[in-house]
Amino acid sequence: MPEHRSRKDAARNREAVLAAADALFARRESAEDVTMADVAAEAGVGKGTLFRAFGDRVGLLRALYEARLGPVRDAVESGPPPLGPATPPRERVPALLDAVLCFKLDNRRLVVALEESGGGSSPYQASHYEWLHRLLRDVLEEIPGAPGSDFTAHALLAATRADLVEHLAGREGVPREALRAQLADFTAGLLD
Repeated sequence: MPEHRSRKDAARNREAVLAAADALFARRESAEDVTMADVAAEAGVGKGTLFRAFGDRVGLLRALYEARLGPVRDAVESGPPPLGPATPPRERVPALLDAVLCFKLDNRRLVVALEESGGGSSPYQASHYEWLHRLLRDVLEEIPGAPGSDFTAHALLAATRADLVEHLAGREGVPREALRAQLADFTAGLLD
Protein backbone atom coordinates (compact mmCIF):
# COMPACT_ATOMS: atom_id res chain seq x y z
CA MET A 1 0.00 0.00 0.00
CA PRO A 2 2.77 2.55 0.69
CA GLU A 3 4.06 2.18 -2.90
CA HIS A 4 0.58 2.95 -4.27
CA ARG A 5 0.36 6.02 -2.04
CA SER A 6 3.82 7.22 -3.11
CA ARG A 7 2.82 6.94 -6.78
CA LYS A 8 -0.33 8.95 -6.03
CA ASP A 9 1.79 11.54 -4.20
CA ALA A 10 4.23 11.72 -7.12
CA ALA A 11 1.38 12.17 -9.61
CA ARG A 12 -0.24 14.83 -7.41
CA ASN A 13 3.12 16.62 -6.99
CA ARG A 14 3.74 16.51 -10.73
CA GLU A 15 0.34 18.08 -11.44
CA ALA A 16 0.93 20.71 -8.74
CA VAL A 17 4.33 21.57 -10.20
CA LEU A 18 2.97 21.83 -13.76
CA ALA A 19 0.09 24.03 -12.56
CA ALA A 20 2.49 26.22 -10.57
CA ALA A 21 4.90 26.55 -13.49
CA ASP A 22 1.99 27.34 -15.81
CA ALA A 23 0.76 30.09 -13.46
CA LEU A 24 4.23 31.57 -13.01
CA PHE A 25 4.96 31.67 -16.74
CA ALA A 26 1.62 33.39 -17.32
CA ARG A 27 2.30 36.05 -14.66
CA ARG A 28 5.93 36.87 -15.37
CA GLU A 29 7.09 39.17 -18.14
CA SER A 30 9.93 36.85 -19.12
CA ALA A 31 10.24 33.10 -18.78
CA GLU A 32 13.81 33.69 -17.59
CA ASP A 33 12.32 35.29 -14.46
CA VAL A 34 10.90 31.91 -13.39
CA THR A 35 13.34 29.83 -11.36
CA MET A 36 13.09 26.26 -10.14
CA ALA A 37 12.94 27.65 -6.58
CA ASP A 38 9.96 29.82 -7.58
CA VAL A 39 8.15 26.82 -9.05
CA ALA A 40 8.86 24.63 -6.02
CA ALA A 41 7.59 27.32 -3.64
CA GLU A 42 4.47 27.97 -5.75
CA ALA A 43 3.71 24.24 -5.93
CA GLY A 44 4.37 23.65 -2.23
CA VAL A 45 7.02 21.01 -2.86
CA GLY A 46 10.71 20.83 -2.09
CA LYS A 47 13.28 21.63 -4.75
CA GLY A 48 14.48 18.02 -4.50
CA THR A 49 11.03 16.79 -5.52
CA LEU A 50 11.09 19.14 -8.47
CA PHE A 51 14.52 18.01 -9.64
CA ARG A 52 13.69 14.32 -9.17
CA ALA A 53 10.53 14.67 -11.25
CA PHE A 54 11.89 16.83 -14.07
CA GLY A 55 15.69 16.70 -13.88
CA ASP A 56 16.32 20.37 -14.59
CA ARG A 57 14.68 23.55 -15.86
CA VAL A 58 14.68 22.32 -19.47
CA GLY A 59 12.98 19.09 -18.36
CA LEU A 60 10.30 21.12 -16.60
CA LEU A 61 9.82 23.32 -19.66
CA ARG A 62 9.50 20.24 -21.88
CA ALA A 63 6.94 18.64 -19.55
CA LEU A 64 4.86 21.82 -19.42
CA TYR A 65 5.08 22.21 -23.19
CA GLU A 66 3.96 18.61 -23.73
CA ALA A 67 1.07 19.06 -21.28
CA ARG A 68 -0.10 22.15 -23.14
CA LEU A 69 0.40 20.47 -26.52
CA GLY A 70 -1.69 17.43 -25.48
CA PRO A 71 -5.07 18.74 -26.72
CA VAL A 72 -3.57 19.68 -30.10
CA ARG A 73 -1.92 16.27 -30.40
CA ASP A 74 -5.22 14.55 -29.55
CA ALA A 75 -7.10 16.62 -32.15
CA VAL A 76 -4.49 15.79 -34.79
CA GLU A 77 -4.27 12.08 -34.03
CA SER A 78 -7.94 11.25 -33.54
CA GLY A 79 -10.07 14.37 -33.78
CA PRO A 80 -12.53 15.57 -36.39
CA PRO A 81 -11.67 17.78 -39.36
CA PRO A 82 -9.93 20.05 -40.03
CA LEU A 83 -7.08 18.63 -37.89
CA GLY A 84 -8.07 14.98 -37.66
CA PRO A 85 -6.89 12.19 -39.92
CA ALA A 86 -10.11 12.11 -41.99
CA THR A 87 -9.41 15.58 -43.40
CA PRO A 88 -8.35 15.73 -47.07
CA PRO A 89 -4.58 16.39 -47.18
CA ARG A 90 -4.80 19.70 -49.08
CA GLU A 91 -7.08 21.06 -46.32
CA ARG A 92 -5.20 19.42 -43.47
CA VAL A 93 -1.79 20.95 -44.18
CA PRO A 94 -2.92 24.57 -43.66
CA ALA A 95 -5.05 23.52 -40.67
CA LEU A 96 -2.04 21.82 -39.05
CA LEU A 97 0.16 24.86 -39.58
CA ASP A 98 -2.55 27.18 -38.27
CA ALA A 99 -2.87 25.02 -35.15
CA VAL A 100 0.90 25.14 -34.60
CA LEU A 101 0.95 28.92 -35.08
CA CYS A 102 -1.98 29.44 -32.71
CA PHE A 103 -0.37 27.16 -30.13
CA LYS A 104 2.86 29.15 -30.31
CA LEU A 105 1.01 32.47 -30.12
CA ASP A 106 -0.92 31.25 -27.07
CA ASN A 107 2.22 29.91 -25.40
CA ARG A 108 4.84 32.42 -26.59
CA ARG A 109 6.82 32.78 -23.39
CA LEU A 110 7.02 29.07 -22.75
CA VAL A 111 7.88 28.14 -26.33
CA VAL A 112 10.60 30.78 -26.61
CA ALA A 113 12.03 29.72 -23.24
CA LEU A 114 12.11 26.09 -24.34
CA GLU A 115 13.77 26.84 -27.67
CA GLU A 116 16.29 29.20 -26.06
CA SER A 117 17.21 26.93 -23.17
CA GLY A 118 17.63 23.74 -25.13
CA GLY A 119 21.07 23.29 -23.63
CA GLY A 120 22.74 23.83 -26.98
CA SER A 121 20.71 21.12 -28.69
CA SER A 122 18.84 21.90 -31.86
CA PRO A 123 15.08 22.54 -31.62
CA TYR A 124 14.84 20.25 -34.64
CA GLN A 125 15.75 17.31 -32.40
CA ALA A 126 12.93 17.89 -29.91
CA SER A 127 10.31 15.15 -29.81
CA HIS A 128 7.44 17.57 -30.54
CA TYR A 129 9.27 18.91 -33.60
CA GLU A 130 10.02 15.40 -34.88
CA TRP A 131 6.34 14.48 -34.42
CA LEU A 132 5.11 17.58 -36.27
CA HIS A 133 7.65 17.20 -39.07
CA ARG A 134 6.83 13.53 -39.62
CA LEU A 135 3.10 14.25 -39.58
CA LEU A 136 3.36 17.16 -41.99
CA ARG A 137 5.71 15.25 -44.30
CA ASP A 138 3.32 12.29 -44.40
CA VAL A 139 0.32 14.49 -45.18
CA LEU A 140 2.28 16.35 -47.89
CA GLU A 141 3.14 13.00 -49.51
CA GLU A 142 -0.58 12.39 -49.98
CA ILE A 143 -0.97 15.54 -52.12
CA PRO A 144 -0.35 14.86 -55.81
CA GLY A 145 2.19 17.25 -57.27
CA ALA A 146 3.17 18.76 -53.89
CA PRO A 147 6.81 19.81 -53.65
CA GLY A 148 9.34 17.41 -52.04
CA SER A 149 7.76 16.57 -48.74
CA ASP A 150 10.73 16.30 -46.35
CA PHE A 151 12.28 19.71 -47.08
CA THR A 152 8.86 21.31 -47.56
CA ALA A 153 7.73 20.12 -44.13
CA HIS A 154 10.84 21.70 -42.56
CA ALA A 155 10.34 24.93 -44.51
CA LEU A 156 6.67 25.20 -43.53
CA LEU A 157 7.45 24.53 -39.87
CA ALA A 158 10.20 27.15 -39.99
CA ALA A 159 7.44 29.69 -40.62
CA THR A 160 6.09 28.84 -37.16
CA ARG A 161 9.38 28.91 -35.22
CA ALA A 162 8.99 30.48 -31.80
CA ASP A 163 11.64 33.13 -32.40
CA LEU A 164 9.93 34.22 -35.63
CA VAL A 165 6.49 34.22 -34.02
CA GLU A 166 7.85 36.26 -31.11
CA HIS A 167 9.54 38.71 -33.47
CA LEU A 168 6.43 39.22 -35.60
CA ALA A 169 3.79 39.19 -32.87
CA GLY A 170 5.84 40.70 -30.05
CA ARG A 171 8.37 43.10 -31.53
CA GLU A 172 6.58 44.09 -34.74
CA GLY A 173 3.07 43.89 -33.30
CA VAL A 174 1.57 41.95 -36.20
CA PRO A 175 -1.98 41.01 -35.13
CA ARG A 176 -2.84 37.34 -34.63
CA GLU A 177 -5.35 37.19 -37.49
CA ALA A 178 -2.89 38.84 -39.87
CA LEU A 179 -0.23 36.26 -39.00
CA ARG A 180 -2.72 33.44 -39.53
CA ALA A 181 -3.79 34.87 -42.90
CA GLN A 182 -0.18 35.35 -44.02
CA LEU A 183 0.72 31.78 -43.09
CA ALA A 184 -2.38 30.46 -44.91
CA ASP A 185 -1.46 32.47 -48.03
CA PHE A 186 2.15 31.26 -47.90
CA THR A 187 1.03 27.64 -47.52
CA ALA A 188 -1.53 27.90 -50.31
CA GLY A 189 1.05 29.41 -52.63
CA LEU A 190 3.49 26.63 -51.89
CA LEU A 191 0.92 23.89 -52.39
CA ASP A 192 -0.43 25.42 -55.61
